[in-house]
Amino acid sequence: MDTIAAIATPPARSAVGIVRLSGPRSAEILGAVFTPSSGARTQDMQPRRMTYGTVHDAQGQVLDSALAVLFDEGRSYTGEQSAEIHCHGSPVVLGEVLRAAFAAGARQAAAGEFTQRAFLNGRLDLTQAEAVIDLIDAETVGAAKNAVSQLGGSLRCRIEAVYDALIDVTSRFYAVVDYPDEDITEQSEGEICAALAAAANAVDSLLSTFARGRVLKSGVKTAIIGAPNAGKSSLLNALVGFDRAIVTDIAGTTRDTVEERAVLGGTLVRLIDTAGIREGGDTVERLGIERSRAAALDADLLLVVADGSRPLTAEDEEAIALARASGKPWLLLLSKADLGAVNTPALLDEGAQQKTLHISSATLAGLDDLAAAVAEMFPSGMAQGETLVTNERQADALRRALDALRSAEQALVGGITPDAALTEVERAQEALGELTGRTAREDMVARIFERFCVGK
Repeated sequence: MDTIAAIATPPARSAVGIVRLSGPRSAEILGAVFTPSSGARTQDMQPRRMTYGTVHDAQGQVLDSALAVLFDEGRSYTGEQSAEIHCHGSPVVLGEVLRAAFAAGARQAAAGEFTQRAFLNGRLDLTQAEAVIDLIDAETVGAAKNAVSQLGGSLRCRIEAVYDALIDVTSRFYAVVDYPDEDITEQSEGEICAALAAAANAVDSLLSTFARGRVLKSGVKTAIIGAPNAGKSSLLNALVGFDRAIVTDIAGTTRDTVEERAVLGGTLVRLIDTAGIREGGDTVERLGIERSRAAALDADLLLVVADGSRPLTAEDEEAIALARASGKPWLLLLSKADLGAVNTPALLDEGAQQKTLHISSATLAGLDDLAAAVAEMFPSGMAQGETLVTNERQADALRRALDALRSAEQALVGGITPDAALTEVERAQEALGELTGRTAREDMVARIFERFCVGK
């Protein structure tokens, strides 16, 4: 197998940068680019302990003082002999160290190849491998905690418990069929049905976490809608902390959707600033308004912004009606509170689940209340020991497993013989195996690791 090398830190100036090696020649290649200050041979370095020395370019000239560490086969991230060089984080220095490693016989690692080797060597299953990239991409504390829980095997353990229970059902059945002379207790149809029901409940419980997991990982798609000049773009800028959208007194300034991400109350939100909803306008503005309506229908949450310093207009009422008709959670934000609020008539039917908040994008008043309201609608907290399914691949496999288990249950209840029903059980096992990598196809595994950065 090749020995691979890559820069494992971002391509920017930093205090420390890391070059990683993995493969059977890691110690040899490390010796070609790094010299311990003690004069000892690199191959004699004590594994898993930092050693101080100098790092060299391909011509042997000193580049930097550095620390290096060697990992034995079976005791590294990838499961192979591996090494790391920690030097100052100059992109120039790191690039020269990497070129020296190539000259000594390493090759450039592909995106995600270190983690892919960890999977292939049995150090991680697929749920743990996906947790690695989720942890790297985490934008909230909740997302990071869920990812590290999965990296520790929480999701794998729950899936394997169901998988093993199904293996017990199928193996006992086939043992009775294949070895009729052996004293093997045959399971009754009632026992099989009970086992399948327990497995289906466990899978359904996991699948039910996907809605929260998707929000935790990808954020709440949040459309900011309202009349022109209501303060939508000012709100977006206030929430993200910089002037992302152009703000003027001219109605119709925002003509297309503008997207940005922010964290409100610990919840990641994907903010979409939309064109002001009104009648008329030129062709370009009308197209923007149509996109505003489409964004509202596609959003998870609607923030309806109305100018609170003046009475509500027909255009405000139209935006409120759009939010009400969408069936999505929404908040009414009365903006420009710093200019003084006016009395606002009742806007909603009695008992409607909606809040009205007074805010000011200029003074930031009310934004804490907005964050609290979003956190209440989309909580980011997790119970102790809880793990959430966070991607569509996992959810799809769980859906197929659940469908197969329910089909098997229905078949047994309907009088189908157990051998026919167990075909569906095996289909469920196949889907669950895809989750952890037991039965995953090579092309599917490759697609998962394409999401990774080089060096991880």
